[in-house]
Amino acid sequence: MKHKILVVDDSYYMRVVLKNLLSDAGHEIVGEAGTGEEALKLSESKDPDLIMLDLILPDTTGLEVLKVIHAKKPDQHVIIVSAVGQDMVVEEALENGADAYIVKPFNEENVLQVIGEVMSNAKS
Repeated sequence: MKHKILVVDDSYYMRVVLKNLLSDAGHEIVGEAGTGEEALKLSESKDPDLIMLDLILPDTTGLEVLKVIHAKKPDQHVIIVSAVGQDMVVEEALENGADAYIVKPFNEENVLQVIGEVMSNAKS
């Protein structure tokens, strides 16, 4: 199944990598954001099935964005994609509503597998 995905990362390069990977897999990229503010606006206006969210953003943290998104839309699916991989940070993200956590650098097949698992669990 193909999904509408919003890509949020402060790195233009990482946004391009994720967009290409996801588009090549047949997903629709409904938007991209480099800041938390852009992410929040696009998450409301584009109504994505899934948000791929970095933790390090120039204006806030991905964790704060995650909290705001889940306060407004508790069933929104979010996968954190971050270079920060400490157990405490991963646990905090999952406790605040992230569906999964992928540590950069990532394996492309793993990213697609995690998306498949998160979205198939969403339908059941």
